Amino acid sequence: MAPPVSPHLAPPAALPGHVAIVMDGNGRWAQKRWLPRVAGHKQGVEALRQVVKACIERGVPVLSVFAFSSENWNRPVEEVSSLMDLLVMALSREVPSLEKNGVRLYFPGDRSGLSARVVKGLEAAERDTAHNRTLVLNVCFNYGGRWDIAQAARRLAQQGAEITEESLSGAMALAHVGDPDLLIRTGGELRISNFLLWQSAYTELVFTDCLWPDFDAAELDRALAEFANRERRFGQTAEQRAEAEPLVVTAGQRHA
Repeated sequence: MAPPVSPHLAPPAALPGHVAIVMDGNGRWAQKRWLPRVAGHKQGVEALRQVVKACIERGVPVLSVFAFSSENWNRPVEEVSSLMDLLVMALSREVPSLEKNGVRLYFPGDRSGLSARVVKGLEAAERDTAHNRTLVLNVCFNYGGRWDIAQAARRLAQQGAEITEESLSGAMALAHVGDPDLLIRTGGELRISNFLLWQSAYTELVFTDCLWPDFDAAELDRALAEFANRERRFGQTAEQRAEAEPLVVTAGQRHA
């Protein structure tokens, strides 16, 4: 087990501007306790609440989480229905607190397959928090990295625009923020599972065995400390990066 990490071990300059998380392990957390899978998802909401609080306290400006993937529709109907109900309930319960704490919500993803009730809730949450500036929280719902790339290319083609790396980036579902600096996956799996494929080209990856409902501020700090010790060269030599470092603006701060 990794040793405890001081909450503010990494200096502010070493903090990622954009943290992304694949929140995995809710079902296994529940099964280990002989509970229904939905109990794990409910506990996962509590874990997200704690991580949002920790990001605000540490000065991380952008947090993106993988809440429901395009492939999750293949899960049992009962579980999908429970997830939709949980989303609506969480929105009604959590948005006032998020609004109070300066959190701006976005829900990147394909809304065409969602019910009118869910879409209405997503739109209301985005509207009610649109003025907030402390933390941008992207809750990626019915999202997939391949879907994101395809929809961006389709949009550009419909506009008759040239498809370049820059134009594609501008048409992505998370174009309002910079690319993630750090991507954390909980639950012990060693893949990113179709999450932010385009945006993660130079993202630092951290994998942890911790199941998402058990993920807390201390686990976040361990990931932040590991990020602070990484050397990010973006294709350049270490010497080139050292010379350019004073001019670098953290990618996640694009929204500011």
